[in-house]
Amino acid sequence: MALSLPISPVSIPTQKTSISGHFAAGVTRFASWSTTNHSFFQQVSRHLHAAAGKGCRPVASMAGTGKNGTKDSISKLVSDLNNAQIEDDVDVVVAPPFIYVDQVKNSLTDRIDISAQNSWVGKGGAFTGEISAEQLKDIGCNWVILGHSERRHIIGENDEFIGSKAAYALNQNLKVIACIGELLEEREAGKTFDVCFKQLKAFADKVSSWDDIVIAYEPVWAIGTGKVATPQQAQEVHAAVRDWLKKNVSADVSSVTRIIYGGSVNGNNCGELAKQEDIDGFLVGGASLKVNYVLLLSTNYNFMCP
Repeated sequence: MALSLPISPVSIPTQKTSISGHFAAGVTRFASWSTTNHSFFQQVSRHLHAAAGKGCRPVASMAGTGKNGTKDSISKLVSDLNNAQIEDDVDVVVAPPFIYVDQVKNSLTDRIDISAQNSWVGKGGAFTGEISAEQLKDIGCNWVILGHSERRHIIGENDEFIGSKAAYALNQNLKVIACIGELLEEREAGKTFDVCFKQLKAFADKVSSWDDIVIAYEPVWAIGTGKVATPQQAQEVHAAVRDWLKKNVSADVSSVTRIIYGGSVNGNNCGELAKQEDIDGFLVGGASLKVNYVLLLSTNYNFMCP
């Protein structure tokens, strides 16, 4: 899931609706869509606004690979975001690569919050290449994305480690976008709920409060593959996650926790996805970098905002 730019925007509505994403696109790719990016962003914002009647603030998050981009390309992206019209009842967060966080912080409108794409499990030390929660707070980050599928399945972080990272980040007053989701073989084996519940339990075992947690369900098989969970499939998992929270944490936590969807979200499916009762926003990735997607969103405003 990635906006191909060195930043990662995440939008989070203040109640239960959310949009999330990362900027991580290369300059060439960025140049092709930057002039219409703000149109995409505000369309998603308005779409979530239309769904905000569910009782919570939607969240919009834009995320990316975090390995491409330049200061100039980020400046253009930030300019587009600053010019976007964002609904009042939608929370928006951007998650740039670490080296660009300060630049974004100093130039992005205060209306949009900033997230890191990862953080370390404790208070610093001899952990070359890692970034501590204290450092993130020091440079102005208020959010961090933890448990993303690439951290789990490429870097090798396990459930318990991710849960510990979340607990430490929360203790340092960072809000957490907690990612969960199953592999294709796990879905085909009928283990989707087992996998997601196990990942949820790892968070629940470590954190003392869910007040500052947004759950992002990302079916790994649908991230950047073009394969998309149907609105019904996504809703089924979101509803199961909410029910798990009710049974294993509390009814209050279940009712107020925002659960956002990520996995090849695009202009053809986001309208129907946002209508689902338990989908409170999106973690938007690579699709947001494609001109045809941006144009599709722009030309389907009525579809997105029924």
